[in-house]
Amino acid sequence: MDGHTPMRGLFQKSRKTIVLLSLGMMVLPGCSIKKMAVNSLADTLAGTGSVYTSDDDPDFIREAIPFSLKTIEGLLVEVPKHTGLLEAAARGFTFYAYAYLETDALQIEKEDVHQAEALRARARRMYLRGLGYALRGLEVVHPGIEAQLRKDPVKALEVATPKDVPLLYWAGVAWGAAISLSKNAPNLIADQNIVEAIMRRALELDEDYDHGALHEFFIVFEGSRSDAAGGSVEKARTHFERAVELANGQRASPFVSYAETISVRNQDREEFRRLLQQALAVDPNRAPETRLINLISQRRARWLLAHEEDLFY
Repeated sequence: MDGHTPMRGLFQKSRKTIVLLSLGMMVLPGCSIKKMAVNSLADTLAGTGSVYTSDDDPDFIREAIPFSLKTIEGLLVEVPKHTGLLEAAARGFTFYAYAYLETDALQIEKEDVHQAEALRARARRMYLRGLGYALRGLEVVHPGIEAQLRKDPVKALEVATPKDVPLLYWAGVAWGAAISLSKNAPNLIADQNIVEAIMRRALELDEDYDHGALHEFFIVFEGSRSDAAGGSVEKARTHFERAVELANGQRASPFVSYAETISVRNQDREEFRRLLQQALAVDPNRAPETRLINLISQRRARWLLAHEEDLFY
């Protein structure tokens, strides 16, 4: 039996449950019974995140995610204020855009620049879709917060609590990623201060969220901006060290983010190689809950090492 068979079996059971419940909803006679079935299915889908994050086959998950996301979107028509589903949609569209679409664009750019541009445009649409669901989720909990974010984001976020951190995180990541792919959209670029406010508030509320994921965001946020624009290599390094600490060194992604952002910025090839080798040394099986992201990060690390000549002068 191969290593991913149990996980695929679990996914297949989950998928079978989804299909059966969906069919059942079509024939249930009473509105209240139908509502119960819808909510049951919604709860099931909202809680399937670990089925994906612990899988050991990124390509299998690439094929599975679209089915799940379209099912979630269909359910949200029936239960538009289900915060668990809204978070799952925000997470799914954002993850899919980064792990697959944007990564594919990076890897084919030298061979097919037009296809790479098309993939980035699609990734941008997915990020904005994910952002929309995250904002809808926040709006359910804090009515009027989206309008307030655009007026005074720091004040608007005073109402946020630790329970809001997952929605804040995915809103900030999706928004920031969409901005990074929107060189010709000044209105969206102007929202960078909102993204910063969201992520700083989330960090204040729950520094440990998802094994240091918020600190990992700030590696790129601080490191990709010039000093004149408010960026800071020193701050990026502080966030990197904290991200590694919170993950007990069991996440490859902080090493990849720092190498790709700071080592390349400083043209430090030796550090670049050392960090990516550290990423590759992480054992994905030691932390099953982050197995998928580790495998995807290690795949990116191998590609970066193979193309370092394009990154250093």
